[in-house]
Parts: sequence; structure tokens; C-alpha cells
Amino acid sequence: MKPIRIVVAATLAALSLAAWAEEIPGMNMNDMPGMKMEGMPMKQEASKAPQATAEGTIKAIDMQKQRVTIAHGAVPAVQWPPMTMAFAATAEQLAGLKVGERVTFTFRLEGGAASIVSISR
Repeated sequence: MKPIRIVVAATLAALSLAAWAEEIPGMNMNDMPGMKMEGMPMKQEASKAPQATAEGTIKAIDMQKQRVTIAHGAVPAVQWPPMTMAFAATAEQLAGLKVGERVTFTFRLEGGAASIVSISR
């Protein structure tokens, strides 16, 4: 019975990630070649969640949903290839940012979602 539980859990995780990606304009899970999800912690304490720093260009800002979409380069710390994706952010972090700006940002991975820790022009 354990192999079936593992398959069900993996399927549910994949469906959750795919549903999350569908909410992001222009994001397609098939456009992430080389992205490794195996072994990536899905639930961690905030203080122990992996953090990484990247550079990119702001593609969209959604103040209502508190999200910023960034086209960023490869992020070796989390084994990500270059891609465009949305990150959760606070209203304070989004204040003053503009579409088209180049930014350097640090983000945290928690439960399969990425949120901005700091962002600067």
C-alpha cells in the first residue's frame, strides 16, 4: 500500500503546482526544462526555508494580489533555469517598482511557493 500512497501524494503535489502556475499570466509548466522538483522540500519552517538571490526584469506587478512577475536568470542555489514567474511580495516591497526595471532580489521557497524577502533596483 505504501507505493500507492507515494504515487497519490506525488500526483497531488504536481496538480497543485500546475494549478498554481495556471494563475500566472504566460506561465506554462512545460516551459521549465531542467527544473528539478525531486528532493525539494515542500514544507519547512520559515527560518529554515531555502533562500536564493537572483537578478531579473520586472514583467508585471499586481498590487491587488501582491505579486510581482520577474523574468530572471538561472538560480543555481535552487537548481532553476532562467524563467519568468510570479513571486509573492508585500505592498511595501512592491511600492515604487515599475515594469521593465532590472532588479536584484532574494526570495524564500516555502511549500512550493516563492516569496520575496528583499528586492532592489
